[in-house]
Amino acid sequence: MDIEKKIYESIASQFGVEANTLNENTSFKEDLNADSLDLVELIMALETELNIEADDDDLEKIETIGDCIKFVKKSI
Repeated sequence: MDIEKKIYESIASQFGVEANTLNENTSFKEDLNADSLDLVELIMALETELNIEADDDDLEKIETIGDCIKFVKKSI
């Protein structure tokens, strides 16, 4: 499975939506009503699943799914 598909599936699972309703411009806060705790939980799940590490500076930069994909690809 490719990385982007894993990310979309993780996000869909975390937020209870269908993966095919998401795109790179989907905003975590505006479109998925995510708060900072939701993002931390998502990143923790991705860290475990993809064996990557994030710090607080990384989390502050993630506003959209596209940002999340860029972060993960940079971290692998």
